[in-house]
Amino acid sequence: MGIYYDQEKQQFHLFNKEISYVMELENQDYLIQVYFGARIQSFYQKSPYPKIDRSSFSPNPANWPDRNFSLDTVLQECPGQGSGDYREPLFEITYPDGTKATQFKYEAHEIIQGKPKLTGLPATYAVDSEEAETLVIHLIDSIRQVKASLSYTIYQNRSVVTKSIQYENLGTETVYLNRGLSACLDFPDAHFDLVQMPGAWSREKQLKRDPLMMGIHTLDSKRGASSTHQQPFIALMRPEATEKSGEVYGFHFIYSGNFQITTEVDTYQQTRVLIGINAYDFSWQLQEKEVFQTPEVVLVYSNTGLNGMSQTFHHLYRERLARGEHQFKERPVLINNWETTYFDFDETQLVNLARKANELGIELFVLDDGWFGERNDDTTSLGDWVVNRQKLANGLKGVADKIRNEGLKFGLWFEPEMISQQSQLFKEHPDWHIQIKDYPTSQGRNQLVLDFSRQEVRDEIKAQLIQILSTVPIDYIKWDMNRNMTEVGSLGANPQQQLETAHRYILGLYEVLEELTTSFPHILFENCSGGGGRYDPGMVYYMPQSWASDNTDAVERLKIQYGTSLVFPPIMTCAHLSESPNHQVGRITDTKMRADVAMSANLGIMLNLEKEATTDLELVKENIAWYQKNRKLLQFGDFYRLISPFESHYTAWVFVDAAKDQAILFFYQILNEVSKPFVKVQLQGLDSQKVYQINGDLFSGDELMNFGLYLNHDLDGDFKSKVIELKSL
Repeated sequence: MGIYYDQEKQQFHLFNKEISYVMELENQDYLIQVYFGARIQSFYQKSPYPKIDRSSFSPNPANWPDRNFSLDTVLQECPGQGSGDYREPLFEITYPDGTKATQFKYEAHEIIQGKPKLTGLPATYAVDSEEAETLVIHLIDSIRQVKASLSYTIYQNRSVVTKSIQYENLGTETVYLNRGLSACLDFPDAHFDLVQMPGAWSREKQLKRDPLMMGIHTLDSKRGASSTHQQPFIALMRPEATEKSGEVYGFHFIYSGNFQITTEVDTYQQTRVLIGINAYDFSWQLQEKEVFQTPEVVLVYSNTGLNGMSQTFHHLYRERLARGEHQFKERPVLINNWETTYFDFDETQLVNLARKANELGIELFVLDDGWFGERNDDTTSLGDWVVNRQKLANGLKGVADKIRNEGLKFGLWFEPEMISQQSQLFKEHPDWHIQIKDYPTSQGRNQLVLDFSRQEVRDEIKAQLIQILSTVPIDYIKWDMNRNMTEVGSLGANPQQQLETAHRYILGLYEVLEELTTSFPHILFENCSGGGGRYDPGMVYYMPQSWASDNTDAVERLKIQYGTSLVFPPIMTCAHLSESPNHQVGRITDTKMRADVAMSANLGIMLNLEKEATTDLELVKENIAWYQKNRKLLQFGDFYRLISPFESHYTAWVFVDAAKDQAILFFYQILNEVSKPFVKVQLQGLDSQKVYQINGDLFSGDELMNFGLYLNHDLDGDFKSKVIELKSL
């Protein structure tokens, strides 16, 4: 691993044993992108990009000696605004004279051992200075008196480069940063397919792959959260690339608010990728000497297909994004009372449910919505985090103690970022929600969004939560967020800063999460947002697992969990074995199928144990015991996708331990067929030199990966599954 600067060639080379990232300076001024991909031992070429006068409509920089260089056609790291590059810019700044033209030029650079922390923002990290190295390139527009400091970190043993930028006002007059993206990567060609993860509530993280087309294509969120509708992610993959072969470039934004990812293919078939905070409804006031820090972008390169990219993301996020004492702990099997009781419960019901759960081997009881204020439906009490004594006469501590006496840990649901108009907090502080003065506020789920950009609002919510967390024996928190922003403004900000509200909200949220998760390190925090409405790497930094979707139907979950696995490891995803017929889609599936899907993530149970048939409960108990026996492999093993539910009526994936001694293969038949073709599954991740045993039969690793196993011939009926355990001799 290293970062090398060649003074003679003015060239930067970031490298480890797997990847190289090469940039160089043109005429000691402009930072040019040269290469990102598989490791190159030594990069001897200087200015490999051909220089010709392509067009009289592509201007040359001021005072440039010839016509063979134009910012309009060259590959750049920090493309400017209004200075000859007509493609999408990385930034946009408005100056006191009302104009915007800006072009940063090289000033200096520094190489730092390790990886500096981003103040107030989640980011990947290094545990010691030997693990990573960081290059900071300082660029300046000396006329405008603004500066951009570009940070690049490369890890020793990961196919990863991370990027972020600090924008700084060096002058004495206020300027406005109207667009401050985090990263640009220019490619010399456009021979790519674009992979994205669109979705909707209860249909999160679907996969879509299309050829990259000419022009500008933007994926974004304007909702105040990363959203169910788009993940802050894209992959560019060569058209011939597959799950297990070919080149893939992955981009993921470590941020939980409004974002944009723009791809632009120009007339020369060059591709520009821009990632950062959405410029929509955004402007940041930079006064004298003030700095704006952008969130981090993770760039991953794989020459072993989408699974290779996913493996890199999985290990990075599990090992260098998640934190705390639960990071490497096995996660408990939980039961949630929501689909059993909804808002209608009392202490006796909850304790009885916990007692039956303990008999099944369940380890954690989670009390969901309805325990606070006057919360008998979803119209009231958000913001009043005081126990409802009509339901829980002995308070939260009383019910928590009784559930613990039944042998289970105790967890609790919160939605701390919201306020109901029917609440005591709203009566006292009607100005504390996101709003525009004297303008009507849209309704959403009978709730409003608290203005976390304001310190006094954050302090009040923190105080209420700390009071509960300090006095009640709580092992787990489910942190929910069920409404996106509208009429975005803050009554606590001046007119010049109103367009900062959405970002300041996210910074305020991160402040609250940092304080709570570090003050109560024993609590396992689970991120939730009406399902996967804010399941992004920014939240992973504070909460090591997330509720992927409110949709618990096993068939729908195959797609949701398959898509989620593109960037997040299974240990970060929570899934529940729930009722049949399913409460979301009404589908009837057998217990085994539902269990086999839920056990491919962090297993939870959402069943009415009073009503379930005895035979079904016995099967649930058996599955829980099997899961607990194999939990380490399922939560920390390497995960490989084998058959996509987006492409056929079958799905398959496999978990493999680090030593490649054990593996568990899951195979699902969604719809049955008459006279159906045989389906063969080729495994991945095994050791080709080892021999594996399956139900007493022997198979070589290379046999299983290259020939495979026929698996559908003995499955009769819709919604069937099988689990195959492999052990090496």
